[in-house]
Amino acid sequence: QVQLVESGGGLVQAGGSLRLSCTASGRTFGNYAMGWFRQAPGKERELVAAISGSGGSTYYADSVKGRFTISRDNAKNTVLLQMNSLKPEDTAVYLCNADLSINIVHMGNGYWGQGTQVTVSS
Repeated sequence: QVQLVESGGGLVQAGGSLRLSCTASGRTFGNYAMGWFRQAPGKERELVAAISGSGGSTYYADSVKGRFTISRDNAKNTVLLQMNSLKPEDTAVYLCNADLSINIVHMGNGYWGQGTQVTVSS
C-alpha cells in the first residue's frame, strides 16, 4: 500500500510559477514510476509529466514541454513538478500517481493522491 499526499497548489497569475510536491509513504518508493496528471472541469484526465523509478527517464506532454520539470528524490520519497510560465489553460486539479508500469508514457494504474488545485488567472 502506498499513500500519496500532494501539496503546493494555489492561485497564480499567468506567467508565474508553482512547485507541486508529492510525498509517498512506504519503503519501496524507488520501485514506482511517478506521474503528474491533471483534470480540468469537463475534460479528461491527462498525463502531464512522468518519471521512471530511477529518475533516468522522463516524459512530458507536448503542452507543457519546456515549461514544466519533473524530478524525484528517492531518499525522501518525494516527486516534484516545477511549473513555470503558467498559462490559464494549465488550470486544473493536479494528481500524483504511483505506478509499477515500466512504460512511463502509459501510467494511470496503481495509487493516487487526493489532488491539489492549480488556478492560473489571466
